[in-house]
Amino acid sequence: METSRRRWTLLVTVSAGLLLITLDNSILYTALPTLTADLGATPGQALWIINAYPLVMAGLLLGSGTLGDRIGHRRMFTAGLVVFGVASLLAAFAPGAGALIAARALLAAGAAAMMPATLALIRVTFTDERERNLAIAVWGSLAVVGAALGPIVGGVVLEFFWWGAAFLINVPVAVAALIAVPLVAPRDVPDAGARWDVISSGQAMLGLTGAVFAIKELAHVPPSWPVVLAGTAAAVLGGTLFVRRQRRLADPLLDLAIFRNPAFTSGVLAAAFAMFALAGIQLVATQRYQAIAGFTPLQSGLLVAALALGCLPTALLGGAVLHRTGLRPLIAGGLALAVPGVLLAALGPAAGLGVLIPGLVLTGMGLGAVMAVASSAILGNVPARRAGMASSVEEVSYEFGSLVAVALLGSLLDLVRSAGADRTTAAAFDSGYVAVLLVVAAVLAGGAAVTGRLLRHHGPQARRRTPALTAEGGH
Repeated sequence: METSRRRWTLLVTVSAGLLLITLDNSILYTALPTLTADLGATPGQALWIINAYPLVMAGLLLGSGTLGDRIGHRRMFTAGLVVFGVASLLAAFAPGAGALIAARALLAAGAAAMMPATLALIRVTFTDERERNLAIAVWGSLAVVGAALGPIVGGVVLEFFWWGAAFLINVPVAVAALIAVPLVAPRDVPDAGARWDVISSGQAMLGLTGAVFAIKELAHVPPSWPVVLAGTAAAVLGGTLFVRRQRRLADPLLDLAIFRNPAFTSGVLAAAFAMFALAGIQLVATQRYQAIAGFTPLQSGLLVAALALGCLPTALLGGAVLHRTGLRPLIAGGLALAVPGVLLAALGPAAGLGVLIPGLVLTGMGLGAVMAVASSAILGNVPARRAGMASSVEEVSYEFGSLVAVALLGSLLDLVRSAGADRTTAAAFDSGYVAVLLVVAAVLAGGAAVTGRLLRHHGPQARRRTPALTAEGGH
């Protein structure tokens, strides 16, 4: 009983860390206009206040997860908490825009150390498959809740406090988690035989950061094509060098052989598709209902929280029944279930909130099932000694799903609005809103088809017939 209590207390502890990370990804959406005015930030600085966090985190994620395999995930999580807490204090009392940008980059470094460790600690602590599936489902649902709460918390902070309080929220949670970690987290068993390849980590960071730069620049209208080309060149160069090096190393930073497992690959794709949909819907719904319907930032944040409301029950249920159903009904079926929900949400401007909110809840129900088990599909198909590597791959897929949504769907929204006679008219904005949600629905339908095909032979007992990589790497 005592051991069981420690396991679930560990889940609460690492989930608190995850909640901080996802909150900080979206909390500034509603606070940005106020802090920009208070700090006298230029438009370029305002952009970097937002972008510094996901850019640095995406670049560091893959290397930090594998480093956790090398030195221990408890150590990585603890170090990340310390960095995150200190950076939160620096951000809260930043005297200028430059200082805030630097603090956001430091926050990202802490988040990159923590995030793969949260999932890896669950993987190595919950040895029973059913318990692990449920624990991962709770973890995944909290990721959705954190993303949905960000705009709401930001709105509440601005109602009663100054913008720096949005960062101070992190400090007591980080301190409490730091106290709990030594009591509930398993002792690190570092893999002394594994190598953490600094060169590979640098190549991964170059490739991922270049791709993020290119994608984000494409969101601007018009984009700076030299920046797009430079980012693309960095992504291609870093990616090519990284792949070549991994194939030569006896102990690679990323074992590319894991992608031969269709369950693992379907989990990676499902995570990206789910975050693409969530980020895209949040982006256009919050903008549309503030610009056209006159919602306050807090009201628009509460509106898109309907997604989280739908996610929670199916995320928990998905983790509980995975051992009976297998991955295919929950991943491919969840993506397919979200499609009619998105189509209903697309009718929102014409049909009203009575159609929009049920559409968002239905979308959340489908995506909740997906996010509950995508992580299980990824972590359940690698050996425990490579849990950090697998966790990093999952986090990168989530991050890229969100980044692609913001870049491409943001550009589409602006393009359709620009095609109208007046960009500020409700008709032009609503046309862009509908176009974006139709694209989201099409992507989800395509995702359901792709993952359904990958998992066509994967039943409840398929894991026994399709073994994961061996502890030696699966070669």
